[in-house]
Amino acid sequence: MAWAIWITGLPGSGKTSVVREVAAKLKGKKLRTLQLDEIRTIVTPHPTYSEQERDILYAFLAYTAKALTECGVNVIIDATANRKRYRDLARRLIPRFFEIYVSCSLETCKRREAHRITEFTPRGIYEKSKTPEAAVPGVNVPYEMTENPELTIDSESVGPTEAAEIIVQEIRRRFNGT
Repeated sequence: MAWAIWITGLPGSGKTSVVREVAAKLKGKKLRTLQLDEIRTIVTPHPTYSEQERDILYAFLAYTAKALTECGVNVIIDATANRKRYRDLARRLIPRFFEIYVSCSLETCKRREAHRITEFTPRGIYEKSKTPEAAVPGVNVPYEMTENPELTIDSESVGPTEAAEIIVQEIRRRFNGT
C-alpha cells in the first residue's frame, strides 16, 4: 500500500528544496510530488488567496493524494497548509500518512523568500503582506501548528540534502523499506 507525506511550514522555510531532495533520493520509486503552487495555477489561474479558495484547494490536494495512494503511487505533498484542518483531512483520508514540519524563523523565511527562484510559487509573498488584502501565513493569518508532527526538520541547522536523508530513513522505517 502506498503512503503520503505532507511537508509543511511557512513560505520560505525550505519545503520545496527538501521535497526536491527527497524525490531525488527516492528516484525509481512509484512517486508523485504534489506542489500546491503548481496545482493552484491550474485550478485557480487568477488566485484570490481567500479562505474559501484555500479550503477548496487544500481539500482538492488531500483528495488527490488519497486517490493516488489508492492507485499505488507514493505521494509527497509540498504545501504550507496554514490551517491544521487541511493536514488533518489528509490524515483522515490516507491510512499511511505522516506530516513533516519544516521549522524556520520568520526572519529567515522572509530573507529566503525574497531571493528564491521558483517556477510556480509567487514572489514577494512577505512584501505583499504589508497590504491590507494580503493573507500571508505567519504574518497576517495564523499558521496552526500540529501538536505532534511525526517529524520536525529545523531548516536553519539542517540543509535540504541532510533533511532529505532523515526523511527517507523515516519513510523506510515507517513503511518497511518502501
